[in-house]
Amino acid sequence: MFGLDAHQLANALGIAGSLSSGLLAFTRSEHGAMIKRLHLGRASESGILAARLALDGYTGPETVLEGKFGFLDAYCIDADCDPGLLTAELGKTWETSLICMKRYACHINAHTPVQALRELMTEHAFQGADVAHVLVEGSERLLSHHNITEPGDIMKAQYSVPFCVALALFRDPDDPRSFDASALDDPAIRAACRDLELRVLKEGCHSVRSSRVTVRLKDGREFARGRDTYKGTPRDPLSRAELRRKFMLLTAGDAAAAQLFERLERIDAAPRFALA
Repeated sequence: MFGLDAHQLANALGIAGSLSSGLLAFTRSEHGAMIKRLHLGRASESGILAARLALDGYTGPETVLEGKFGFLDAYCIDADCDPGLLTAELGKTWETSLICMKRYACHINAHTPVQALRELMTEHAFQGADVAHVLVEGSERLLSHHNITEPGDIMKAQYSVPFCVALALFRDPDDPRSFDASALDDPAIRAACRDLELRVLKEGCHSVRSSRVTVRLKDGREFARGRDTYKGTPRDPLSRAELRRKFMLLTAGDAAAAQLFERLERIDAAPRFALA
């Protein structure tokens, strides 16, 4: 976007390599889950900072990816290190086309069970108060990282699959305002989170996102739905109307926000990014 040449881009990558960060320590701590919100923001900030520094002549190591003490050397096991993959299909395959859009204001691994649950609620016309038991089956990661039944703050709750599924029983997960601090004090959500059963999906777990939700109602009826993907992936993208609604909910929702949404939709046709 800044129009960097090859030399400047190499410097930008070299600088960015020294700016990367992000740990999952908050998942096993009592407090501090707010830091999760900084991870992706800091990564984006670092990318922009690196590009602007390079544009102004700041330099970074040109071997940051494949060189000694570079990214691959630091983070890859030798047997798994293939520098050729860095340039495979260069200029032909674009990773940006694989970016997923979060539909719900919670961790991405909660999206398939939340969507499956909401689909069952719509199809069979039941509410949270009608539910006797919920079973969520998924990858081992759901149990190792996201099985948080007593979150201490809303940020940790957003990382908890049981909490996010429980919230979806009683609130609209499409609305980010549903994930506010009051949800932590909602006795119905808390009880559902505590009682939700989480298991490893033995068969049909095609990816870390795969999940199966089984709901048993108080009247004895039982419904199940499995999902490998969720609304917002390249395979099942959000419609323009859904994107616009999400954008307006996340912003002021006024005329200025609507105009900004229109500009962002045409960003691929915009001239070089202007430094404000």
